[in-house]
Amino acid sequence: MKKILLSFLLLLIVNGRWSIVNAQTLTPENQVIYLRHIIEQTTDEEQRQAALTLMAQTGTYQALTYCAKLMGDKKKTTARAAALAVWNIIYSHPEFNGKDSRQMLSDATTLMKKKQKKQALAWLNAVNKDEEGFVCLFNGKDLTGWKGLVENPIARSKMSTKDLNEAQKKADELMRHDWIVENGELVYIGNGWDNICTENKYADFELLVDWRLDPNGNEPDAGVYLRGAPQVQIWDIRRTNVGAQVGSGGLYNNKKNPSTPTSVEDNKLGEWNTFRIIMRGEKVTVWLNGVKVVDNVVLENYWDRNLPIFPSDQIEMQAHGCRCYFRNIYVKEL
Repeated sequence: MKKILLSFLLLLIVNGRWSIVNAQTLTPENQVIYLRHIIEQTTDEEQRQAALTLMAQTGTYQALTYCAKLMGDKKKTTARAAALAVWNIIYSHPEFNGKDSRQMLSDATTLMKKKQKKQALAWLNAVNKDEEGFVCLFNGKDLTGWKGLVENPIARSKMSTKDLNEAQKKADELMRHDWIVENGELVYIGNGWDNICTENKYADFELLVDWRLDPNGNEPDAGVYLRGAPQVQIWDIRRTNVGAQVGSGGLYNNKKNPSTPTSVEDNKLGEWNTFRIIMRGEKVTVWLNGVKVVDNVVLENYWDRNLPIFPSDQIEMQAHGCRCYFRNIYVKEL
């Protein structure tokens, strides 16, 4: 298995069957998804260490955070390999510098050999410590930092503080019926259209989020609202009756500006996918599984098309029709 991994042939179980995937044909984002499969399915230490070596080579922030979690593994060999992967990713990608990543590297130094530890500590000493970097929006344990949806940004702005607080309490109660934390994932289990929203507002930002749809669900459909407005679309691309064959990642509610992605990059229904979304001013760029599918497109104001998009507001995860799963949700303010 180790030789197979190091030659970039990934052997893994997909839907109960062993499959071989040539990782050289995958984007780094999809490599991370497949490598997680391997690490979580095997107890062989050589296999896990080899997978972590490849994980570090992907150079994604999702790889960094996943390796950081494995530094707490009971097997010391896995923990040390994860710590080395954390160092290699951060050293190769200084753009990941931030409060959370600096803490990851600081924790990693306790597992490093003397030479590596000295290098990592020198990096930590020299780096800009004012850089906030990516912030984790979902802790994998509970719904801290999230709230229910109250109306839309225009309607909310017209509500009194008292009315808004009362409406928020009701929305939070409803949200907890529809959204749960399960196996470290944020899961939509409801039947309605109630979104789950960040407590904080964001202006310009970079957002990372993994998502997958239940393959057995009824008409799987979801999305990500930016500044309180719909939406970066998530589709079951088999639903040709509603035009889902165009693929996920498009700005579905646009009317004047492009609304569909430039290519279909969705993984098989039921498998994980990764969004990288950058919003600056009115414009949005979206990568799905490492491929740019929306390039600097104006996001229109769905709530009042005579107005530009709101300068700042909450980020929302939206789902309906079936279970939908989110994980690895990180935001960096720009």
